[in-house]
Amino acid sequence: MNNKTKVLFVEDEKSVSNFVVTMLEANGYKGMSAATGREGVSMATSFCPDVVLLDLGLPDMDGCEVISQLRSWSKTPIIVISARTKELDKVTALDVGADDYITKPFGSAELMARIRTSLRHSHPETPDHVYKAQGLEINFEKRTVSICGRDIHLTQIEYRLLTLLAENSGRVLTYSFIMSTIWGPYIDDNNQILRVNMANIRRKIEKNPAQPQYVFTEVGVGYRMIENENV
Repeated sequence: MNNKTKVLFVEDEKSVSNFVVTMLEANGYKGMSAATGREGVSMATSFCPDVVLLDLGLPDMDGCEVISQLRSWSKTPIIVISARTKELDKVTALDVGADDYITKPFGSAELMARIRTSLRHSHPETPDHVYKAQGLEINFEKRTVSICGRDIHLTQIEYRLLTLLAENSGRVLTYSFIMSTIWGPYIDDNNQILRVNMANIRRKIEKNPAQPQYVFTEVGVGYRMIENENV
C-alpha cells in the first residue's frame, strides 16, 4: 500500500478518531484527523487528502454542509461514518455529494474495503472497459451482457441502468440520482418505473431475484452493484 495515500477523518469524538487513525496507519495510509467541520474543510484545502472520512454530527456544523463545501471545489471521495441510521440522513448525505455511507458501529475490515473501493473509483483503471463479477460480464464498447458466456438480452433502458450501476460498482447510487441520470432531471419522485425495470433486470441476471448476488437494494436509499473484479 502506498504510504503517501492520505486519509482525513473528521470526527469530534477523540477515542473514535484515535482508533481510526491508528487503524489507517497500520494499513499503510497517512492518517489525519480534524475535530470540527471548519477544521476539516481547512485541512482538506491544505493537505488535499485522497479520501475524506466524515462524521455528520459535528459540534460546529452539520456534516452535509461540510460535504457541500468540499464538493464546491473537490472531487475527493467522501465516506460518511455516522451513528445516524435514518434513511433520509443517508439519502441526503449521498445526494449532496458523499460517495459512500457507513453506519456506526462499523468493522475495520469493512472500512478498509470501502476506502480501497473509493480510491479505485477516483483512479479508475479499466483499459478494456469490461465489467466482470462472478460470471457476469458487461462489455461497454460492444454493449453486450453475458453470464458465464450466455448472452443476456436487455431492453435499452435496462442496459443503461445496469451499466450505470456497473460503472459505479461498489458504491450506493440513490434512487433520485439513478432516475435523473436515466430519465432526465424532470422525472417525478415516484420511483415505480425504476423498481419495475430493476425487477426485470434481476429476473434476467440473478439466479434467485429474491437473494441477489449482483445488484443489492439499500432499502429506502438506492442500489449498489457488486464490485468489478476487473480493476
